Amino acid sequence: MAVNTVDVAAVLDTGRWTGYQKLLVAGTALAVILDGMDNQLLGNVIPALMREWSLPRSAFTTVVAVGPFGMMIGGALGGMLGDTIGRRAALIASVLAFTLPTLAIAAVDGLTMLGVLRLVAGLGLGGAMPNAAALASEYVPRKQRPFAVTLTIVCIPLGGTLAALVAGRILPQYGWRALFVVGGLIPLVVAAVLFKLLPESPQYLATRRERWPELVALMRRFGHDVSAQSAFVSRGSGGEVRARGSIRELFAPQLRRDTLGLCGAFFFCLLAIYVGFSWIVAMLAAAGYTQVDASNALAAFNFGGVGGAIAGAILIQRLGSRVTLLGMSALAVITSLAMAGMALRPPLAFSLLAMFTVTGGLLNAVQTTMYALAANVYPTEVRATGVGTAVAVGRIGNVLASYVGAMALDTGGAAAFFTTWAMAMAVVFASLAVVRRHIARATN
Repeated sequence: MAVNTVDVAAVLDTGRWTGYQKLLVAGTALAVILDGMDNQLLGNVIPALMREWSLPRSAFTTVVAVGPFGMMIGGALGGMLGDTIGRRAALIASVLAFTLPTLAIAAVDGLTMLGVLRLVAGLGLGGAMPNAAALASEYVPRKQRPFAVTLTIVCIPLGGTLAALVAGRILPQYGWRALFVVGGLIPLVVAAVLFKLLPESPQYLATRRERWPELVALMRRFGHDVSAQSAFVSRGSGGEVRARGSIRELFAPQLRRDTLGLCGAFFFCLLAIYVGFSWIVAMLAAAGYTQVDASNALAAFNFGGVGGAIAGAILIQRLGSRVTLLGMSALAVITSLAMAGMALRPPLAFSLLAMFTVTGGLLNAVQTTMYALAANVYPTEVRATGVGTAVAVGRIGNVLASYVGAMALDTGGAAAFFTTWAMAMAVVFASLAVVRRHIARATN
């Protein structure tokens, strides 16, 4: 009897986007909300730590940097782990890996232990995002893929917004330790939910013959009538099935230019964003703004990113990623330079809050939609590795953001601080222009 061979990637690419698939994308998004929340807790509490420990702002530069350093390592390892043991398992493990150190931070009394725990938490924070992006992209049809991935990764600034708003309420009444308790307990509950809710990526399951019965059940739940006797491959649009990939494959001739462009774009975009995440609150507090006003400005920076990323995802479907990402990068340069010319005078004026919202929207929109671009560039067998590597290189910029932001504030104040955004986004523009495999505009 002839065995029916099912190309999983091709079937999913042209299939329907069911309610169950939307639920799964929401599950990956939930993990990323927590990632964004835990990642930005420290930036909100630095002014409180400065007062309690009698330390200057510069004393926290290295502590701010070690978290992103852990994320850099975690991004690379998490991506490779996702291609090896599965995206689902790697994602849940990553959530647990940043939850426990975050809880422990509530008990620290000095910079050294704070830095160690932020480094460990960074490993989990870095590992979560590439696997969430890979899962979201492999659950849905090709037409909905950019929107699904962007809706997942947009939850990074959404989580940051939540962190800033919660910090503004908890810090004045209960102190900074309570904030880390909340930031650690919630992900423990969510990890249990994800364990129950999320299945493994169907394209990953297709490469594991022993897990084909699991894949049959999943494909049927997606609405595809497949036989229990089917054989599975994941070629996608006519490509060849290859063995599990490695970082070396990312620099093969057909992928090298795109990999270099993505790495440059991730590096400088994360540099710009984390200059903001790490130092907006401290910068405004030093300028005389209250803790609530400073946290609200950071919340606006993040909240703008949520709206900007959703708008960016819609524009990518209509215009393609090249026009959308290059346009948003150019606008980010313009608004950043405009902010460099604004004076900081408490209380928080509507005009300044609006500029934080717009500029944060553009910076975060470029960053979040780049995950969809990276998922589009790389084939299934190296997708998590490719996204993870680009993010890991980006985390170098994330690490440097701690020092760049502090140096800009010390040497040129707010004007130099905002100018770093403009300079970084100019390089992002050039890097994205290099990428060849941009997402094409959707056709009906």
